[in-house]
Amino acid sequence: MTEAKVTFTPGELERYSRNIILKEIGAGGQKRLKAGSVLVVGAGGLGSPAALYLAAAGVGVLGVADGDAVDLSNLQRQIAHSAADVGRPKALSAKEAISALNPEIEVRAFEGRLTAANVMEAIAGYDFVLDGTDNFAAKFLINDACVIASKPFSHAGIIRWRGQLMTWVPGKGPCYRCVFKAPPPPSAVPTCREAGVVGALAGVIGCLQAMEAIKFLTGAGELLTGRLLTYDALANDFRKVSLPPRPSCPVCGEEPAILAPSDYEIPACEL
Repeated sequence: MTEAKVTFTPGELERYSRNIILKEIGAGGQKRLKAGSVLVVGAGGLGSPAALYLAAAGVGVLGVADGDAVDLSNLQRQIAHSAADVGRPKALSAKEAISALNPEIEVRAFEGRLTAANVMEAIAGYDFVLDGTDNFAAKFLINDACVIASKPFSHAGIIRWRGQLMTWVPGKGPCYRCVFKAPPPPSAVPTCREAGVVGALAGVIGCLQAMEAIKFLTGAGELLTGRLLTYDALANDFRKVSLPPRPSCPVCGEEPAILAPSDYEIPACEL
């Protein structure tokens, strides 16, 4: 859908009125949100708040990809799901929650894990990808696929009381692999099941990812390109770290060696 063809019903004008009165968004920005599409990969601690706020903002098409089922231990932080959803596919549970919040938008559920075989097709129809996954294998897969496809995306991760996020846009700043280079060996980094994670932290970082998507679609403000934002919840401390480009990066560097995404076998962190 092009912005020129976007119209609003009286109900939508009321629903999005607090967005529209912002000079940085206005009617034009709201049209871009309605014409826009975002794929949320992972309907867990990060993806749940991000997807709900993107739906509330009026993003026209939301995709939700997740291959897991809702577990009772998820409900401490994964707010798109309820006790009645335990045992159900997360993608379907999240789709129902999103549609209940905003029935005016299109929600697509993808029940399954993204792999090297399907990731390029999965991201193809979206303007922006939000990485809310819970393991390094998925994060490197999403990074490589998005860079190869020139698809903007937001990375985030959380553990214990700390979170981080960054945004990659083609031609603007380093990618995730520039910063972290390669997945760590199995068991080198504790999972959230082993180390714990405070639930509200997922809300903070997931909402910041939603904000990155909203700013990208509307053109408002500055994105976290070339910068890593870290948050220490115990100290209530936000910091931004500048990230220099890495010309030798094998996926986004001057002579890329990674021309197709690959699968990695690494344990999940279970955000």
